Amino acid sequence: MQIHMRSSDPAATAAGSPADQQALRRAFGTFATGVTVMTVGGDTPHGMTANSFTSVSLDPPLVLVCVGRTAVMHTVLAEAGQFAVSVLAASQSGVAAYFADRRRPLGAAQFDAVGWQPGPVTGAPLITGALTHFECEVSGAFDGGDHTVFVGRILSLHRADEDEALLFLGGRFRRLHPETPHTGSEEAQS
Repeated sequence: MQIHMRSSDPAATAAGSPADQQALRRAFGTFATGVTVMTVGGDTPHGMTANSFTSVSLDPPLVLVCVGRTAVMHTVLAEAGQFAVSVLAASQSGVAAYFADRRRPLGAAQFDAVGWQPGPVTGAPLITGALTHFECEVSGAFDGGDHTVFVGRILSLHRADEDEALLFLGGRFRRLHPETPHTGSEEAQS
């Protein structure tokens, strides 16, 4: 597969160059995503912030997550075969930043800084205050370049009443602005 990119930066068009990856990262950053914390329980509990999460299928109930091959989560998840996903609320940017920080402690100690409870099925940590919790078992793993695409079959889910999600766009955490009521005056001005 070849990727063609247009940019005002001539260095960004040289295939395989570092500028190429930076331009690609910026381009990917124009697509707003939700923000989650993926967790694995058991003997080696671990968490990481992930925005590469999506629904796949209602029947059977499937989701996917993409995990970098060099991430600690990659090894832990491959060994555990089960994981949880906590979809973060708009007020949880601090939680997202914490689980994205490579300097945080490893193992169970990394969960001392956040509220959580063990998932009822997998025991994986579920982040307190999240909008939704999914517990999953890995049903497939596929090559995704420098990532592995893990498909998970949903074993349990819980959705909170809160519905304002944390977003990631342009390299920053964001919130939706409150909707402005439609008054009809826009049509009158046309």
